[in-house]
Amino acid sequence: MRRLLFTTALVGGAPIITLTSLMILGELKKGVGFVALGICISFAIGLAWFWLSGVVRLSAALRRAADEEGPFSAPLPIPRLPAIGEIEKGLARLTRSLQARAALVVQLRASDGAIVESLPDPLLVLAPDRALLRANRAARRVFNLTGEGQARGDVGALLRHPVMAAALDRALADGTPQAVELVLPGSVTRELSAQIQPMQPPLADGGKLVILLTDRTAARAVERMRVDFVANASHELRTPLASLIGFIETLRGPARDDPPAQERFLGIMTEQSERMRRLIDDLLGLSRVEITEHQPPEGDADLLALLYAEAAAMEPLFAARGVRLVLDLPEAVLTASPADADQLAQVARNLMDNALRHAVHEVRLEAGPAKNGARQGVAFTLRDDGPGIPKEHIPRLTERFYRVDKGRARGAGNTGLGLAIVKHILTRHRGQLTIESEIGVGSTFRVWVPGG
Repeated sequence: MRRLLFTTALVGGAPIITLTSLMILGELKKGVGFVALGICISFAIGLAWFWLSGVVRLSAALRRAADEEGPFSAPLPIPRLPAIGEIEKGLARLTRSLQARAALVVQLRASDGAIVESLPDPLLVLAPDRALLRANRAARRVFNLTGEGQARGDVGALLRHPVMAAALDRALADGTPQAVELVLPGSVTRELSAQIQPMQPPLADGGKLVILLTDRTAARAVERMRVDFVANASHELRTPLASLIGFIETLRGPARDDPPAQERFLGIMTEQSERMRRLIDDLLGLSRVEITEHQPPEGDADLLALLYAEAAAMEPLFAARGVRLVLDLPEAVLTASPADADQLAQVARNLMDNALRHAVHEVRLEAGPAKNGARQGVAFTLRDDGPGIPKEHIPRLTERFYRVDKGRARGAGNTGLGLAIVKHILTRHRGQLTIESEIGVGSTFRVWVPGG
């Protein structure tokens, strides 16, 4: 109302003052003057109302444009001045153009986000204060991120690593890309190559640094695997190979015409050949496990199903040795997650084989839900009634080629790699192996993995 009165005064002020002055000076009759004054005031009010209604329409149009509500699909039911109408039409065209461009920008951002999300290598976006703003799918999986910017795994250790911190300082100070390589310790040691790209100007979300990571762990593991394989194989194969060479020379020489000796030597040669085959199989199996150790497993595994399957496969071996395999498994579902079912089956198989070699009468297999601290999971336990293991040997049982009784172990077909394979598989699953033993009573091997 105040704006209407003010606009009316502006429009009709001069005529109203003139008519009033003429009436006061007697130059205009009062009757005619009051009629003229009423017409003038009415015209001023009407003109002011028309003008303000157009301004109201224009103001509403500007608000809709600012709120991105689209061009004027529901016009105000009031008249408008031609000039204001032209401005409104122009604004409508401008709004449609801006909306089309905004839609294109949104589409391009979605496409860029999809490309970044599908990159096979981890990518991180940092704010100027090094706070994590974004991480793609690969980074969330590798660093166990719970959401955008919320780290639960090793990303904090990565950003605090001295090599990475120094590279981030240089990138922020100089504005130049940086490339570094570092070893990230943790439950699984990772060897990473990092490309750091400073963004100038910053990204739309404030991102100042983009870090692209390449995991070199598998490649370096392959290199070490080749070196270790040659060293370990040459050491472990030397004895059976020397035995084979000696027996071959004996068969070609003194025992050439001695059938009983030939039969005995050929039996020993068969055992040594089988020992070498087992050793090579275990070395290759250990190498395969080490290559994937840094990659967290995906999917779920039915623990009870794989335990029943492995127990059924091992039953003939237990029967041949005269050892009972007692299953004490629950009826409830036990699911390991995330887990690689084949690798967990290998863990169960290796531990059953280990228990069979040492048991006298019985091996008991148990399973059930279990906690490891505050973490929910599932566990299975193998108990044997063997001679037991001296306590000083227990911490070293998962080392490669470590045997408590080397002569007896080789005779029983133990390559010394079974528990090393178990350790590496459980490291990949973020699980745990617990070993307890008492001399003259037996040993207990307990495996815990995350799940429910």
